[in-house]
Amino acid sequence: MHFPLTAIASVLHRISGVIIFLSTGVLLWLLGLSLTSPEGFLRASAVVDHFIFKFIIWGMLSTLAYHIFSGIRHIMMDCDFLDATLKTGKFSAQILFLVTTLFSILSGVLVW
Repeated sequence: MHFPLTAIASVLHRISGVIIFLSTGVLLWLLGLSLTSPEGFLRASAVVDHFIFKFIIWGMLSTLAYHIFSGIRHIMMDCDFLDATLKTGKFSAQILFLVTTLFSILSGVLVW
């Protein structure tokens, strides 16, 4: 048994929402660190310049892009701008994955 592409897209939308919720804490911690003092700002700058944190930021941007584009897809289906058929759902999921991949590549270039 395997999930259809539409089910995978829907489950990934929920997972991306959880990832965004959890990663917001990292960004708030970094903001708090940068606002404490000039030394805190320098430490936050050092954290942001680290390779692992850039990878985390890239992942967060990719997750956010997927969640936004998938949310737009769901809203379009709910408002009957897209038919709620299996064919349209599969095609819109393919477009969703393509657009998210392109945005992930673009955000990776911009982060590094």
